[in-house]
Amino acid sequence: MSGRAVEALENAGVAHRVVNHGPVRSLSEAAAARGVEIPDVVKTIVVRRGEGDYVFVLVPGDRVISWPKLRTLLGVSRLSMPDAATAFDATGYERGTITPFGSLVPWPVIADERMAGREITLGAGEHGVAVAVDADTAVRALGATVADVSDPDQSES
Repeated sequence: MSGRAVEALENAGVAHRVVNHGPVRSLSEAAAARGVEIPDVVKTIVVRRGEGDYVFVLVPGDRVISWPKLRTLLGVSRLSMPDAATAFDATGYERGTITPFGSLVPWPVIADERMAGREITLGAGEHGVAVAVDADTAVRALGATVADVSDPDQSES
């Protein structure tokens, strides 16, 4: 059961609820299966700053990364998203299961400010499983930087 992710949550003292929901094919299916609204399905996105240098970006389900905002926050002129194999090598998790909790490397975390004050769900390290956590508690446990790094997801409208 989601070994590293759940163990990392427990070690950090983050109260959580494991949600086993089985396969989903879309964000709206994930929200329905988890019993939450789309903004509460938080996507963990691995972003490459440079060779062997990554950050996790946590974005509510109804939003997407604002690349200009994120570049400004990080003080860089270029960012990219690694391919699935590289993301796996950097985190130990497959796409669709990635979470900062229990990652092979504790990369820095940027959390979009819109998560504050909510219960959110995150990937739990395996397909069909999520964890529900208090966003503020998770952000503190991760030492995340909280900032406005997203824009509305126009494809969900």
